[in-house]
Amino acid sequence: MPPISPQAIVQAQLDAYNAKDIDALLATYAADAEQYQLHGDLLARGHEQMRTRFLTRFAEPDLHARLLSRTVMENIVIDFELITRNFPEGAGTVEMLCVYEIAGQRIAKASFAVGKTTLAAASSS
Repeated sequence: MPPISPQAIVQAQLDAYNAKDIDALLATYAADAEQYQLHGDLLARGHEQMRTRFLTRFAEPDLHARLLSRTVMENIVIDFELITRNFPEGAGTVEMLCVYEIAGQRIAKASFAVGKTTLAAASSS
């Protein structure tokens, strides 16, 4: 099987996220992968913790990640995304910076920085 590029692995992860396909999404991550807040706390370690975290997010009816830009440097992929979410205050979007480290054809480590949140009601007034 030919090697899959880091960019293709991260794109497969994004496609699975938008399709809310938990099995396809977890297939892009190493079994012991770790997710962090950028320069901060551990969010999840391993498929079981990630499954719980993603399935909670997948319950949001409007969930969708739109890729705004992507930078690839060898095995590091950095995505800047605009995520449509259903917040307790209502529907809206949040900026997200996602840094993925690829090892062995899987995402080994991911770090996320959460940016500005905009509620839909606020943008229409």
